[in-house]
Amino acid sequence: MRIGLTGGIGSGKSTVASMLVGLGAKLIDTDAIARAIAQPHGAAMPALQLEFGASVIAADGGLDRARMRELVFADPAAKRRLEAILHPLIGAECERQAATAEAGQTIVFDVPLLVESGRWRTNVDRVLVVDASEATQLERVVARSGWTPDAVRSVIAQQAERGLRRAAADALIFNEKLTLAELSLEVRSLWERWTDADTR
Repeated sequence: MRIGLTGGIGSGKSTVASMLVGLGAKLIDTDAIARAIAQPHGAAMPALQLEFGASVIAADGGLDRARMRELVFADPAAKRRLEAILHPLIGAECERQAATAEAGQTIVFDVPLLVESGRWRTNVDRVLVVDASEATQLERVVARSGWTPDAVRSVIAQQAERGLRRAAADALIFNEKLTLAELSLEVRSLWERWTDADTR
């Protein structure tokens, strides 16, 4: 079974991903892949330099993420150009990693922009959305990262609206005021339902 896992920044999606790994899933992290291909000598770097020029290249030869973030926040066309380079490379690496799963192992694709991309729904059997209120998202991200509330709001504004994410879900975990133990129980319960159904 292939599960697409998504949620807004600060929703607790990464925590849920770790819990699913603890239950036996193979995790494929699209953010980690995106970072890797934009490192010095990464697979995306020649195309990124050709498309955007030297201004987005850091001193070490990797992608200057802060500069690229400024570009895509200011210019939706730049975001589309960036995605046109990254998404095919990320997709290919996801499938390469998926092919290394053990026979019968559930694969979880951690995809922050699953709903926004529009193509992931056809690549997975089920979608799990981790949800939280915007106030909680702000509180968590400011506490862990030191970002300003406005910086967090700008990221939230770039992501799909909560209603769209929730509508795309086959299952939803509302991670608001849950303890880690309570969250773990919800994840385990869902895992057992889905994996039992998948083996019938």
